[in-house]
Amino acid sequence: MPLCPADEPGHPQHPAEAAARATGLADLDRVVTHCRACPRLVEWREETARTKRLAYRDQDYWARPIPGFGPPDAPLLLVGLAPAAHGANRTGRIFTGDPSGDLLYAALYDLGLADRPESVRHGDGLELYGVRITDPVRCAPPENKPTTTERDTCRPWITRELQFLRPTVRTVLALGGFAWQAVLPALATAGWQIPRPRPAFGHDAVATLPSRTPGPPLRLHGCYHVSPRNTNTGRLTPTMLRTTLREAALSAGLHPNPM
Repeated sequence: MPLCPADEPGHPQHPAEAAARATGLADLDRVVTHCRACPRLVEWREETARTKRLAYRDQDYWARPIPGFGPPDAPLLLVGLAPAAHGANRTGRIFTGDPSGDLLYAALYDLGLADRPESVRHGDGLELYGVRITDPVRCAPPENKPTTTERDTCRPWITRELQFLRPTVRTVLALGGFAWQAVLPALATAGWQIPRPRPAFGHDAVATLPSRTPGPPLRLHGCYHVSPRNTNTGRLTPTMLRTTLREAALSAGLHPNPM
């Protein structure tokens, strides 16, 4: 399949066009896996799958864009950064098969928001309760650093996802400053008002976004990203993560386990 240039939004396979044609969340999750809009990301995800990490040399890598994961009527949405090259890019599911996912899913399980504490591979039976997880960039980027153009090209996927979640989503938890900045314009397009001055990211930061149409506002919470850099240095501890997740879950109207 030829690459779809990122500077041609009129192309039928460009995210802006393909996401708009999706008829529901399941359809969107299917369609996004075929995206080839960003040449650098396509090359990197596929090269990573060819060379592999030694520990995974006998495994077949997913090497495609990663859809969101979780129930279609979730009141709580977690937003990360992008798939890990040897995590979701290998396993085919967001935050799966890497240390970040190990920490995140263990915390969700402790709070009663997941049915098991580990996430091994797509199709392993893991189930989330009232929580959906997604990324603003759907392909693994080199050095975990998508470009501004790649972020913006990918935005229609998360915008459309938010539009489908709009009837039930009440809270968004941004895992890291990148997620916070990336999700704000998507939320604006999906129907919420961004406060002025623009809310700044911080761990445990909270902003209220009124709805542009009749309906409840949305709460945006911030949390340091669950990256090894943050967790290995103690910037984000398991207790901090569980506390922030629990506050976001309560904000969304869920009933997480007490800590």
